[in-house]
Amino acid sequence: MPWPATLLPLASNTPDASTTLKETHESVTEAASFIEQNWATWLSIGLRILLIVVIAAALRSVVRKALTKLINRMNTSAEAVEGTALGGLLVNAERRRQRSEAIGSVLRSVASFLILGTAALMVLAALKIDLAPLLASAGVAGVAIGFGARNLVTDFLSGVFMIMEDQYGVGDKIDAGVASGEVIEVGLRVTKLRGDNGEIWYVRNGEIKRIGNLSQGWATATVDVQVKPSESLPRIREVVQEVADTLAKESPWNEHLWGPVEVLGLDEVLLASMTVKVSAKTMPGKQFAVERELRWRIKEAFDAAGIRIIGGLPADGEEEAAADPSAAVAAPSALSNPASPQSLATAPIPPQAAAGGPRITK
Repeated sequence: MPWPATLLPLASNTPDASTTLKETHESVTEAASFIEQNWATWLSIGLRILLIVVIAAALRSVVRKALTKLINRMNTSAEAVEGTALGGLLVNAERRRQRSEAIGSVLRSVASFLILGTAALMVLAALKIDLAPLLASAGVAGVAIGFGARNLVTDFLSGVFMIMEDQYGVGDKIDAGVASGEVIEVGLRVTKLRGDNGEIWYVRNGEIKRIGNLSQGWATATVDVQVKPSESLPRIREVVQEVADTLAKESPWNEHLWGPVEVLGLDEVLLASMTVKVSAKTMPGKQFAVERELRWRIKEAFDAAGIRIIGGLPADGEEEAAADPSAAVAAPSALSNPASPQSLATAPIPPQAAAGGPRITK
């Protein structure tokens, strides 16, 4: 079927095949020429970026392995010390483990941030990207984040320094000001304490202004013994020294005592009593148990030796002086006697005098 004349393309609108081929050839030639001129540059940039990435990855891996090996060595040394005679007293395995893990985590994170951040900046510089606006924007964003999250940053930095300085650790009994108790977990932001009544305290590291560690070094057990002023001081010293020698030879008190029990002397002398102070250097956290045991044994030894303490039973053949019944009665008032000058001075004014006399008004 013949096509209508209106649908047939005009000869003038039909593209010339030779012209199309020529344009295509020119485009391909220009592309090939551009690639030929710049392939060396692109290859150089690609190799440089690949080298930066490989070096950064290798350096990060080496640094992380070195830090992990250092942390493992710290834990191994702690376990070795723990097996010695005083290892259980001086080293807490869980405390050292958490401290080393926290330090290792911080160091690994810092190392990864520095290495990868530096590599990213070098890659951008290799791509001919201007870093000045990026660094300026990062600086402004860092300042804004620092102002907005300053409490979080303060907590984090305080936690890092507390862990690195080994101010306290798991198992230590501390007084943090806002709360006190036994440390059960140490974090970079929060320290978890268990109080004396079993409660759990979550203390932000940035809120801790001062720390009193009751588990480092040694502690002091102090006992005050109140006796009658008529007792013999040499006899008291002799009995207390016998108790101390016996306590130092028995288990587990021989481990809890880190020094001899000393009778320091008279701490207070009154008309009805005198106070003898006894002191001993003990293992941290064991001073209260030593004090209770010392009181128990000193009381039994004093009863056996006939040394009277304040509040104890009187000796045989001796009775306590009866309390004065008039001691609880108040002194009589002068107003109780109607003939006294005080009572006469407070007598009411007669009505006749009050009627004719002047009135005082407010």
